[in-house]
Amino acid sequence: MAGKPTFGRQEGKMAIARPAETDVQLKEDAAAKILRHAGLLSSQLQQLRTRMYPPKSEKTLRSFLTNEVSKLTSIPDSTLKLMSSEGRGPKPSRLENNHRVYTLAQINELRELFAKQKPSEALRFLPRRRPGEHLQVLAIANFKGGSAKTTTCVHLAHYLALNGYRVLALDLDPQASLSALFGAQPELDVGANETIYAALRYDDAERRPIRDIIRKTYFEGVDLVPGNLEVMEYEHETPRVLASKSSSGAIFFERLKLALSEVEDDYDVVLLDTPPSLGFLTLSAIYAATSMIITVHPAMLDVASMSQFLLMMGDLIGVLNDNGAQLDQDFIRYLVTRHDPNDAPQSQVVAMLRHLFGSDVLLPTAIESTAVEAAGLAKRSIYELEMGQIGRDTHKRAREAVDGVNEAIIRLINSSWGRE
Repeated sequence: MAGKPTFGRQEGKMAIARPAETDVQLKEDAAAKILRHAGLLSSQLQQLRTRMYPPKSEKTLRSFLTNEVSKLTSIPDSTLKLMSSEGRGPKPSRLENNHRVYTLAQINELRELFAKQKPSEALRFLPRRRPGEHLQVLAIANFKGGSAKTTTCVHLAHYLALNGYRVLALDLDPQASLSALFGAQPELDVGANETIYAALRYDDAERRPIRDIIRKTYFEGVDLVPGNLEVMEYEHETPRVLASKSSSGAIFFERLKLALSEVEDDYDVVLLDTPPSLGFLTLSAIYAATSMIITVHPAMLDVASMSQFLLMMGDLIGVLNDNGAQLDQDFIRYLVTRHDPNDAPQSQVVAMLRHLFGSDVLLPTAIESTAVEAAGLAKRSIYELEMGQIGRDTHKRAREAVDGVNEAIIRLINSSWGRE
């Protein structure tokens, strides 16, 4: 009887066969539900963003008290107050309690001013790279989701900018979490041909210079190439081009490196937030990178996943080498993330990693903290939170831990430039 299930045997097992039109209907219903849920969630996220960042739904960076400015620039607090009283340098704003506050743009003005006044100490005030120092391209990688790649990337970008470096952040992940943390809702604020795909695509007529897709952000000193689902087009298009051998110009893994060379003089550090996979984009990032941070959560399943990641990456790097790619990276380090120092099993995993890899495991770890989680919920980094928004001790512990990780990475970057 039409419409009723029929029974048959498949490979010795009882199987239920349904009419073909029922399968189609089920698939259409599932697709419609997923699209409806996506629309609902996108709308809700937009409403939340509008409430968090009125009236134009744009993020802004807080100002910094003189004691914070002093720590960031090594300019004494007393000197800053004297300059303000005498009308020298950028003019700070005043809070209701009459405390002076500076924007990050004004902090950078102070850096340039003191670098000119004290040439012998210029590097201390303005640590931007000098002639002969190469662009540092740092890939943050691991194909295990939840290893805190994006959290690591955004905190490092903010820390570098706060310390006077010029940073370009590239969102290579179609999930675009990095873009969201910089205030861009991927499905609404990032249009067609506005992601890194625009600079990498094989269609010469549609390809755009990377400079055209770089965006200024609210965080002075950090520019962004945003991501969204369009980024996946590169993963789909590359195998077709390789199969047809129709590509003109650079091989797929060279395209990102060549794109970055167009803006090499504009930045000190480029950060690549890679997708949780070993696809063509991740391979391109590895080839373009001058250094790499591999994030790992200290749990056995995550470590086992990282083991597979390293095996696959080693094989793929071998393939790149066979095709003429020369990988010469300044450093590769493992960063322990979401670390609870009081968790005994985690401590055992961390000890094992240090035993196996020695100094290749960064000594500071990114501790698991309610402060970092609270900042993430508000689409901020720990550096954007002001004292009083969370508990003082919680904020202090989290800030010290994040600073420790970022300071260790900056030391590696400066070492790669031949600095003491």
